[in-house]
Amino acid sequence: MTLHQHDLTLRPITGPDELDLFNSLPYVLNDELGSDLAAGRRRPEWLWLALRGDRVVARAGWWSRAGDEHALLMDIFDIDGDIVDGVRLLKAALPAVVPAGATPPEYGRFLPADWRNHQHTRQAVHDRMGALERVGANLLVERLRLEWRPGTPIPELSGRLVFRPVRNAGELIELMTLVLDRTLDAHSRDDLTRMTARQAAQEQYHNELERYASPHEWWRIATLPDGEPVGFVIPAHNGYNPIIAYLAVVPAHRGHGYIHDVLAMGTSLLDAQNVPRIRAATDVGNAPMAAAFARAGYVTFERQIDMTWR
Repeated sequence: MTLHQHDLTLRPITGPDELDLFNSLPYVLNDELGSDLAAGRRRPEWLWLALRGDRVVARAGWWSRAGDEHALLMDIFDIDGDIVDGVRLLKAALPAVVPAGATPPEYGRFLPADWRNHQHTRQAVHDRMGALERVGANLLVERLRLEWRPGTPIPELSGRLVFRPVRNAGELIELMTLVLDRTLDAHSRDDLTRMTARQAAQEQYHNELERYASPHEWWRIATLPDGEPVGFVIPAHNGYNPIIAYLAVVPAHRGHGYIHDVLAMGTSLLDAQNVPRIRAATDVGNAPMAAAFARAGYVTFERQIDMTWR
């Protein structure tokens, strides 16, 4: 599909041979696009360009897990010039990528950790967000992207908790349901406006956690010595990096510092696999979780802005 609007050409790339053209605007994900296309995580028809002559003035891209029918995330959007070009691109691409009647996928953008301190970066963020707002998106949350490097000391376990593997999906889903009570996570709070806690837990388990190809034997339940569950941690590999996919303490046991042992266990399990790094993320507003990661030696290497159409 190619659209012409005055002096602007709006179209998806024709194939991998146009990746260099698509990547003429810089972004940290550019180096991954070739392998993503080959693996089926992206498709040419999900990588859209706004061209003025031969020059790329805006671009937008979507991602999915390999095998998914529809795009799961919009994770590329750049404007090189007038914000109106970005708006026109979005208005052309969204109906082509998103099934009729469906809510567009969430938009996520990685940013430098100090992005607010630089006028050019700050203006680019505001331009992108402004264009997205004109087509109906709204800011959901800003997140810290965190990284732990091998050699960083892992806090010793306090000995107050016992860790064991997850026995079955039902056990984990039950704990995931419990931890949604008074959650500080913006995505979870958004889910709870549309579904029950159990439905949200089931959806996250089946659509995310269950689909990680890394061993589910890494997953751990934390209990008191008498066997009562306190929390859990899900170390995983998302196809790009080793990650702490999920960790939490149930409401009845919050406020006792157990999160530090839970995170230390997850970090230790991944460190034992000789990984080059461990990635994690948490909302800027989730101060207790951010503090736990900082205490465990994780540093903020980027930030992330997420926008939704709900």
